[in-house]
Amino acid sequence: MTELLSPAGQQALRNFITPSTLFAFDLDGTLAPIVDDPTAARTPSEVRDGLRKLAQLAVTAVITGRSCSDALPRLGFQPQYLVGNHGNEGLPGSDDQASSLAELILHWQQQLQHQMSPESWGALYVEQKSSSLSLHYRHALQREEVHAQLLAAIDRLTPTPRRVGGKFVENLLPPEAPHKGDALLRLMEHSGCPNALFVGDDETDEDVFRLRDRRIFTICVGTQRPTAAAYYLHDQNAMPHALELMIALLRSN
Repeated sequence: MTELLSPAGQQALRNFITPSTLFAFDLDGTLAPIVDDPTAARTPSEVRDGLRKLAQLAVTAVITGRSCSDALPRLGFQPQYLVGNHGNEGLPGSDDQASSLAELILHWQQQLQHQMSPESWGALYVEQKSSSLSLHYRHALQREEVHAQLLAAIDRLTPTPRRVGGKFVENLLPPEAPHKGDALLRLMEHSGCPNALFVGDDETDEDVFRLRDRRIFTICVGTQRPTAAAYYLHDQNAMPHALELMIALLRSN
């Protein structure tokens, strides 16, 4: 990978983006720092200001694991596209399957609670969303033991979910549901943007990074794990500087 803010990274970005580029971002760990309490996550003021300026110059999108209603107040700006539940909510032209998916999510949650010990289940922070289930084990005292028990229980679920790991979280999605890569391609088609830039930070964003599509400029926030992204930022604190660079390059076109 190449550091985005290095001379080589800045030149590559300069050669790629135009006013017709779609700018898409993950939320937690990308626009907003990871916090111990997921309900307390907010985008910092410098990031909000940069996003608002960027949205005046180009098409912007946020593709997040949160529900759209949960994500919007945390953003502090209105992107042209807001896609939630890892690509399962808010996609233009998508069928509304909320009721059937909600039943499936509840069914999975009930199975997991039955299969895990009360102590391990109680150590989880469970986010039951309209079309996905997120199981956070960050605060478990016996984190490795709880995670192992959770993975074993997930393997026994019926129907089998699509499991996407994250930072001390396991996300369960319907097996045929679109992922973030599908969502980004759909947004490019709907918006008419010939290329896109996507910034993410964890395993759920690898569905975009692994597309290896020359029309997509991929940036991973953080260097703690292997990634298929072509460029990286050292951490979330570099996000305001990255936004400043994108804005400056757009204004110079």
